[in-house]
Amino acid sequence: MRLPALVPELSVSNISRSLAFYCDLLGFALRYQRVEEGFAFLDLGEASLMLDQSGVGRDWVTGPLEKPLGRGINLQIQFDDLSPALQRLAAAQVALFTPLETKAYPAGEHIIRQRQFCVQDPDGYLLRCCQLLARDNPDGMDETGKITQ
Repeated sequence: MRLPALVPELSVSNISRSLAFYCDLLGFALRYQRVEEGFAFLDLGEASLMLDQSGVGRDWVTGPLEKPLGRGINLQIQFDDLSPALQRLAAAQVALFTPLETKAYPAGEHIIRQRQFCVQDPDGYLLRCCQLLARDNPDGMDETGKITQ
């Protein structure tokens, strides 16, 4: 089994609640889990994520776990289409941290345009869910390379 070179593992307070959020609302698929350890490995397209319930099995805790967890980091997850996840989140009355927006980001000599929104998972981890619109969009830059939209 080949795994991605970098896979974040999030300490969670309730694995069942986190699985419901990531799988039922965001659309991740369960690749495998170790129920007795409170562990699950999830995939969404090329994105992978591990969830580990604190206090069950071995923990990798370096300090106090105080909500919201993951302060100072946001995890960008690329979706083929944001609409289904947005609809499921709305139906579940999950508030977005940042509403849906279209952003253009400079990337060297290129521009990346994407639709995105941010949402916090049940433990407070900040997720930036995005849908790529264009990697190289010359219409989004002026002749000097500055972003115009």
